[in-house]
Amino acid sequence: MSIENIVLSRDHRGVSALRPYLAPDFCERAASIVLEHPGTALVVTGFFIPGAGATETDGPPGAIAVGQALEALGYRVVYVSDAFTVPVLRSMLPASPVLEFPVAAHEDSRRHAAALLRETTPSLAIAVERCGLSGDGRYRNMRGADVSEYHAKVDYLFGDHLPSVGIGDGGNEIGMGNLAQVIPLVMSLEGPPCTTRTTRLIISSVSNWGAWGLVAALSRLTRQNLLPGVEEARETLAQLASLGAVDGVSGRPGLSVDGFSSEENDRVLEEMQTWLARHGVPAPGESVT
Repeated sequence: MSIENIVLSRDHRGVSALRPYLAPDFCERAASIVLEHPGTALVVTGFFIPGAGATETDGPPGAIAVGQALEALGYRVVYVSDAFTVPVLRSMLPASPVLEFPVAAHEDSRRHAAALLRETTPSLAIAVERCGLSGDGRYRNMRGADVSEYHAKVDYLFGDHLPSVGIGDGGNEIGMGNLAQVIPLVMSLEGPPCTTRTTRLIISSVSNWGAWGLVAALSRLTRQNLLPGVEEARETLAQLASLGAVDGVSGRPGLSVDGFSSEENDRVLEEMQTWLARHGVPAPGESVT
């Protein structure tokens, strides 16, 4: 079983239909881009659910796992989100820089993005479950509803000049612009697709799993286990839920993510650890023999 098989397992939404349009080893290709660009990484996340008045549980846990892995590899990590998710990230990451990108008009957002890029001088950007602009310049949720007033236009951080990775599970996230022409062919992926492109794209049944897949690929390439343990991942999810985050599918508070229980999330991480062991990567705390 490949890491791509694991991140696309238990696919309830039909995103696996996009797999033939990507390289078979899309997680490792994304990891290679990351390793080729050391320095400062922007990690962008946060998907607000208006009906629940809260950010969702998919996105921040994966973003934190990616950020911590990059820090272990010597990167400086700067998290970016908007006013709806920044308070949660700052509570969970008190020692890390978390920047707020304002919800503003397109031209103001372009200027803010340019200023942020000048100030942080990033070597790459990574988006984890971040709603992206569709062709009409609006933001849409997984049902195609317009949620633009709740999303800062962080898309302007992602351009041809900056190596980038997008991670998504529904067709409307930053990075899915790479497949914007084929996403409408998948009937289960409702609404207009995101048109914002990234250098590499990871698709997954749950975006957190795609982020873990990126970390697993980084672990294999560097021969050090950077994945969070099951207990650590549970604690991250529990802390996020305690701060008010909700399941993005049901809109309800709790420890589920996109309709998957915490136990199902545990199993995905366990499968990834097994995959790493098969590739000779030691468990956390063990040395390479």
